[in-house]
Amino acid sequence: MKITFPDKNVREYPDGTTSLEIAKSLSEGLARNVLAAKVNGEVRDLMRPINEDASLELLTWNDAEGKSTFWHSSAHLMAEALEALFPGIKFWVGPPVENGFYYDVDPGNHTLSQEDLPRIEEKMKELAKKNNAYQRKEINKEEAIKYFTEKNDEYKLDLLSNLEDGSITFYTQGDFTDLCRGPHIPSTGSIKAIRLMNIAGAYWKGDEKNKQLTRIYGITFPKQKELDEYLAMLEEAKKRDHRKLGKELEIFTFDEEVGPGLPLWLPNGAVLIEELERLAKRTEQAAGYKRVRTPHLAKSSMYLTSGHLPYYEESMFPAMQIEGEKYYLKPMNCPHHHKIFGSMNASYRDLPIRLAEYGTCYRYEQSGELFGLMRVRSLQMNDAHIYCTEEQFADEFKAVNEMYLKYFRIFNIEKYVMRFSTHSKEKLGKKYVDNEPLWIKTEDMVRRVLIESKIPYIEVADEAAFYGPKIDVQVWSAIGREFTLATNQVDFAVPARFGLTFRNAQNELETPICIHRAPLGTHERFIGFLIEHYAGNFPLWLSPKQVIVLPISDKFNDYARLVSQELNNYDIRAHIDERDEKIGRKIRDAETRKISYMLIVGEKEKETGSVAVRKHGEGDKGNMSKSDFLKMIKSEIEDQLNK
Repeated sequence: MKITFPDKNVREYPDGTTSLEIAKSLSEGLARNVLAAKVNGEVRDLMRPINEDASLELLTWNDAEGKSTFWHSSAHLMAEALEALFPGIKFWVGPPVENGFYYDVDPGNHTLSQEDLPRIEEKMKELAKKNNAYQRKEINKEEAIKYFTEKNDEYKLDLLSNLEDGSITFYTQGDFTDLCRGPHIPSTGSIKAIRLMNIAGAYWKGDEKNKQLTRIYGITFPKQKELDEYLAMLEEAKKRDHRKLGKELEIFTFDEEVGPGLPLWLPNGAVLIEELERLAKRTEQAAGYKRVRTPHLAKSSMYLTSGHLPYYEESMFPAMQIEGEKYYLKPMNCPHHHKIFGSMNASYRDLPIRLAEYGTCYRYEQSGELFGLMRVRSLQMNDAHIYCTEEQFADEFKAVNEMYLKYFRIFNIEKYVMRFSTHSKEKLGKKYVDNEPLWIKTEDMVRRVLIESKIPYIEVADEAAFYGPKIDVQVWSAIGREFTLATNQVDFAVPARFGLTFRNAQNELETPICIHRAPLGTHERFIGFLIEHYAGNFPLWLSPKQVIVLPISDKFNDYARLVSQELNNYDIRAHIDERDEKIGRKIRDAETRKISYMLIVGEKEKETGSVAVRKHGEGDKGNMSKSDFLKMIKSEIEDQLNK
């Protein structure tokens, strides 16, 4: 059989060769590190024989699907430990998640608490050292039902009721057997570092009418060093939590009478918003964007045309009845922008037309999904829509990606990847617009631009927008936490629904391609990310309070006001601390509030027209004239914004 590797290299192997044997033929080191294999796009156990020509990708810890397989196997190891420690315990499901795994269990007569986790961990380590193989067994439905009936396990019997005969597999490691489709790593010995994180309640099948089960979360690594680094990152993340710092730095708040998921921006938060808007507007103006404004609601007929009601209604707020018409709060700016383009009677000479707006949108997120600024119901989006010809598409899409890269430099985002989401042929007409040839053509156009631009990307099937392929911009903060920051989407379907056209060079009407882009995402998510990324220590240009003037006594308050006023005249955000406190206390408080610069003024500074400068986190910078200080911070701001 012919095996094709990701680099398009092809090798021949005997039918029935396993992925692990193929890994050994390439490198003993690779064979030691490989966790699973992707065969013709399906992730499988390494020990499963391959019996036909196939594409093969060998997955290690560095691959998301390799980690997922490792964590799935770890969930089974935890279940084995639980069964050994608490006889009679029953299991529902134990999937891998973004960071680790969980298992929902019915402890029966036992009561599980946080105090039990270290004991379960120790048992897992003991079992892992046995290096038991994860053994896959295909089993018919009758045998599977008999097995779990004898165990009196209503949870697995319920799962079996939804499975077809011929599709059922068991996995066994050591003394534990589970109903599972897999895949799994070869053996438990790879699981070296284990930490069970916490216990929570979870209703069976997610239905509050059902019995409440116990959910145990855990995470594992191939090396203890990696677990130690992860735990240290979690501790640092707690300190940087945007909900905690947002309150301490007086950036935003929530109020029950306003409603969940509806943030109120305090003065410091408003400054952050204004500075981000100023950056975006300046950048977009230089790139040829035109600014527009649109209302916060529209008739249902527009959202029927756009497809939001058929495809997106569950994420929209309920309709309002006004004068016999249904109106909806807008979940997206794009339908309004389409209407603006449609009013322009554009010709090919006018294209590309780039319409930009910081528009407020409203989405009905479920209460349980709301999370600080990261998941909200009111969001202000750095939105724009580019209407262009097919010939212009590559240049426009490339220019959008270059704008992303510019922002990454400004915000010191060093690690990023574009997550390129494509459609699923099986879901055309349901989840996606039903036009397979156009999907393939458009996805190929996007793929070519990404490759030619040499931008790192990964391709993910069945996650596109309903109207075209999209890119989710994944970034990592300063401490390595991953965020979905922004989106870049191609729309080949909705412009035609709105009857959008331009006159081409032959004076014929033609439908434009639309690129949806939002490099800074929403204020809410982006500021939440920035708070954690910078730990509240914003760069000078963005800092809500750039300078605080600290008079050493009230005799110098007038001079402090003069210094502050002069700085504000030059668009520097300066404030005064006129409290009757000792200067040491004022300095400590300014450090806690993460104000970029402290200017201490007393007799000497008043007489010489100077200031004593301290920088947050760095300390004393010496004495300098007001004009030299102004020149220095203006230069620092320019350097930060022109990376």
